[in-house]
Amino acid sequence: MKLFAIADLHMDGGAGKPMDVFGANWAGHVGRIFGSWKSKVGPGDAVLIPGDISWAMHWAEALPDLTELASLPGKKVLLRGNHDYWWGSLTRMRAQLPPGMYMVQNDCVDIGPCVIAGSRGWLTPESPDFSADDRKIYERETIRLGLSLAQAKRRAAAENKPIIAMMHFPPLLRSGNPTGFSDLFEKFGVTRVLYGHLHGDFRGRRAGAAKRTACFMSCARRTHWGLSRCS
Repeated sequence: MKLFAIADLHMDGGAGKPMDVFGANWAGHVGRIFGSWKSKVGPGDAVLIPGDISWAMHWAEALPDLTELASLPGKKVLLRGNHDYWWGSLTRMRAQLPPGMYMVQNDCVDIGPCVIAGSRGWLTPESPDFSADDRKIYERETIRLGLSLAQAKRRAAAENKPIIAMMHFPPLLRSGNPTGFSDLFEKFGVTRVLYGHLHGDFRGRRAGAAKRTACFMSCARRTHWGLSRCS
């Protein structure tokens, strides 16, 4: 199985939010992503999608986008981003997900060669203008990531599988200083993390490291609308 990643698809979701308002390079971006997907991914492969999947506001509006994604080759593992407003009851969503599509939230997904864990994440304490409200969300997200990684470690231990993590927000700032997120990656032996969220200044953001954990940015604009191979 080959493993790929791409974040920040920003599919329309019926919301009438064309992404080319952010620049001409966004024109037709979904078609370019799908073209890359079809050229690289086989039916036995898997694609990790760490957030900002659809602009839809409600589940019913997001489902056509998810159905279109499901028609592409390979398994798909989804994580919530900060713009996935449609993400609601996990039980209801999982009951209606197309076949071959999985969601990670406070838990993990075993896709065969590896176990996938993750959480949305948030701003880290070094971020400019980090507020008391941000700290509450940051601490909540570290708890959620810990729950996901603890389950992943139990699932992975039986067959000595690696754990790969997804986050939407970057787990580290450019300084590389530890965060609650990177501490958890070290604690649970995660060797690779895929993240997205960033659309602007990519300097120093291509890859980072938290001791033994390599962190790779997979946002669609950074990868020029192509899927990144991550195993």
